Amino acid sequence: MAILVIQKSIILNCGMWVGTDMWESRVVAVKYLTHLERDKETRKVLLSLAQSIQERDIVTYEHSRRVAVYAQRLARYIGWSRREARDLALAALVHDLGKTWIGNDILNKSAALSTEERRKMERHPVTGARILIGYEVHPFYVEAVLYHHESWNGQGYPAKLKGEEIPLSARILTVADVYDVLTSQRPYKAPLTIDEARERLLAGSGTNFDPTVLQAFVHLIDVTPDFTLSQHVCGINLKNIQQPTFYNMFIAGS
Repeated sequence: MAILVIQKSIILNCGMWVGTDMWESRVVAVKYLTHLERDKETRKVLLSLAQSIQERDIVTYEHSRRVAVYAQRLARYIGWSRREARDLALAALVHDLGKTWIGNDILNKSAALSTEERRKMERHPVTGARILIGYEVHPFYVEAVLYHHESWNGQGYPAKLKGEEIPLSARILTVADVYDVLTSQRPYKAPLTIDEARERLLAGSGTNFDPTVLQAFVHLIDVTPDFTLSQHVCGINLKNIQQPTFYNMFIAGS
């Protein structure tokens, strides 16, 4: 699996990348090891951060929880191991962590955002990645959070990566994220039906979304009754996120 390694010469400052290697990263092939005690500690950190999102903004938290469900199921569907899919679900739980630094006046605004408000909103992947780097979590989680708003055609943000330059973890999160936004009530819109959301997603194939990942997701929707009603990640009921058993099962690698 491709894992992002962030060069030491790149730093995060005020929610923006700065430095001589701006936007540059070195992608290397590494063996994904989640058996280590360090990874257990990482999962504890991520779950704690998810709780902080819940305390700060319940709407963002519930959205993240649903995205975790969709991302985990899609990852398993395309052949990821149970452990890899679980870790992607953990990344999904904190993918909007950076929004905790954005004011409610912007997050809950029903009208179109101004240019400055949009600029602040588009910083949230970098802000979230900066927080995760501060906790020294595995780069897998950092890259998923940092790049979940990149587009297949290179018109996303923050780095304008294109095609397979975008980590697969982020490509999966992008589809799951947008699907939940489309099917959820927001201050600025009513929810779409599953069929309407399906068509909207397909309209973005090859532009916003990786066509292969999107096709798998659409097929998953088609073969899964009541797809949006699922509340489980790897068999763990997300409604119990505050219960010790939820944390213990994630940490134990269930």
